[in-house]
Amino acid sequence: MNQNRTNAKSTTGKIPAQTKQVNNHYATLGVTLWASEIEIRRNYRELSKRYHPDTTQLPTNIAKGKFQQLNEAYATLSNPERRFLYNLKIGYSSFNVMEAPADEEKYPSSNSAYLDPMDRPLSGGEIFVLFILGVTFLGCLILVIVLSLS
Repeated sequence: MNQNRTNAKSTTGKIPAQTKQVNNHYATLGVTLWASEIEIRRNYRELSKRYHPDTTQLPTNIAKGKFQQLNEAYATLSNPERRFLYNLKIGYSSFNVMEAPADEEKYPSSNSAYLDPMDRPLSGGEIFVLFILGVTFLGCLILVIVLSLS
């Protein structure tokens, strides 16, 4: 395989674009980044019938390679957790993430995805304290109602 890449170099020393191509699971299955599970399954079934080593006219070694790529792509994209991790790996996020402003002198940079340090999700302890405060408030209201009725 390394021999093919070194032989594929042109006289300028650059590798042709076709050998630089990254194996993208979405391109393998012929779907977009925001494709639904149904679209992914439909395309996988069509392509698996086309490239299955027992049913295709391609040579066996090529058909096996294509079929393994299809299986790997489908296994990754059909599982929501694996798909999320794969999307992070390729740099795609389905969530709108706030980007740091270009003027870094005005705003110091941080490793956080949030711009405002006060604008962050609540921790487990903070949620527990809020729950206790809510229960205490409801208990006080019930006590006031019971005392006023008696």
